[in-house]
Amino acid sequence: MRDLIDELVAAHRDVQRRGSGDAEEIAVGVRRRYDAAVADVWSAVTEPDRLARWFAPVSGDLRVGGAFQVEGNAGGEVQECDPPHGFTVSWGGPQSIVRLRLTPDGAATELHLEHSVPVAFAGSGAGALYVGPGWDVAVLGLALFLRGEPVGDPVAWEGTREVQRYNAASIDAWVAAIGATATPDEVAAGVQAARAQFAPGPEVTGPVPG
Repeated sequence: MRDLIDELVAAHRDVQRRGSGDAEEIAVGVRRRYDAAVADVWSAVTEPDRLARWFAPVSGDLRVGGAFQVEGNAGGEVQECDPPHGFTVSWGGPQSIVRLRLTPDGAATELHLEHSVPVAFAGSGAGALYVGPGWDVAVLGLALFLRGEPVGDPVAWEGTREVQRYNAASIDAWVAAIGATATPDEVAAGVQAARAQFAPGPEVTGPVPG
């Protein structure tokens, strides 16, 4: 398996501040292309037995209107489901929304995941640093799973030095994506919080590939 740091360039990250007034929100997006058919990717992101092998155990009623819980993480409600094209769920609260879309590209599939929250909740685009690296490592885990390189226990895998090193570089990539949606002070505070959450081990920093 190639160095996980090399995997950073396979994902595209973006942070948008959009809307106005009470409807203004921060949207954190990550896209990645997989050499797998849409049906296979859809199965991997919706079937509990497969989700547990690269993401986490998920329980609950996985249909529109049903409530679910990700073990050790957030819960929510399934708001929309359009197999095999995508779904929309709340994530940890009614105003925190995750949208996942799958687009066929020949025999491959492009995945686009967006997590949006009100600006009043995120503060600024720097709020991306609280969720972006987590979604980043999730789409990486999915890539390895679809390539036949399972991570074993996803929770244990995410705590390894190799993944923490990946997360440290991912944080730098998200800083670049934030751009003008946050002030330098907001970004600095977000980086500090993100490193404490996603890359707490010593000497895990690494350069982002150019």
